[in-house]
Amino acid sequence: MNPDARLEELCAWLARLGKDHPLRVDTIRPASTDASFRRYFRIDRQREGSVIAMDAPPPAEDCGPFVHAAEVFAAAGVRVPRILAAELERGFLLLEDFGATTYLERLALDKGRDADRLYREASDALVRFQAAGRPGGFPPYDRALLMRELELYPEWYVARHRGVVLDNDERRRLREAFDRLVDAALAQPVVHVHRDYHSRNLMVLGEDGPGILDFQDAVEGPITYDAVSLFRDAYVDWPEDREIDWVVRYWEAARAARLPVAPDFGEFYRDYEWMGVQRQLKVLGIFARLSHRDGKHRYLDDMPRVLGYLRRTLGRYGALGGLARLVDRIEADQPRVGYTS
Repeated sequence: MNPDARLEELCAWLARLGKDHPLRVDTIRPASTDASFRRYFRIDRQREGSVIAMDAPPPAEDCGPFVHAAEVFAAAGVRVPRILAAELERGFLLLEDFGATTYLERLALDKGRDADRLYREASDALVRFQAAGRPGGFPPYDRALLMRELELYPEWYVARHRGVVLDNDERRRLREAFDRLVDAALAQPVVHVHRDYHSRNLMVLGEDGPGILDFQDAVEGPITYDAVSLFRDAYVDWPEDREIDWVVRYWEAARAARLPVAPDFGEFYRDYEWMGVQRQLKVLGIFARLSHRDGKHRYLDDMPRVLGYLRRTLGRYGALGGLARLVDRIEADQPRVGYTS
């Protein structure tokens, strides 16, 4: 049996695109990796340049949300790949190629010297697609979805990765903390949410601002979610004073665009940090699942960064003190102090 029948099927589809998209199918090679079942390949054109082919095998993946989100984000005036051809039932898309330089790679290459410009452009694009949002454009980031994400933490990180068994009282306290975090998230104004707006999904495009990828899971949800995903990135971190400066600039731009951010920055920053706790717990669970279920162990290297964000925030808010102590126990560490309200 062919060990990669999907790749053969994809190549046959690409070859059949004919004169509308004359491709050198024999040049197909991996373009990037993904945390899902999707795969991306780069193929040279017959004349010049290249394109990207997405393989999203059904029923594990569905190209429909990608196509819809691409239309919504493009209409908002941000750069997403143009869809050149599609075979949705078979899970194939032919996409514009944004090149190979992600924000993460550029930041590493120039040791962060261009970070202010890159983050300003990413922040401007974020404000643009948030300001263009209309209710109902995407599924809601509702209580059920927020809670399902949080449950990845006890299931995959605590039990499977750390090997910690929580007693009944600890499970109750974790549930109470989850309820508090979800209540806070649902109290925020609602906008378009990319859900993975960070350095691995932003491409360097020069004058056009960032090229935005991996938007197929977009929802309507809390206004701080993408900001905390961007500025507290699971793959790269910055001194906190620099992060705060970027967050202030985003908040000012959002206010100028008449987005419904809190009028007081301190209130906005609290919302931002609490939203970050939800995301960081989810990400720890996802990274553990990617390793233990899917054999993608490289995500383990980024766990300490995510855990650092989490514990730093938990140490600031008395209302999250129970969760802070529970995380300390899970990490076999001593409790920390220094709470604010």
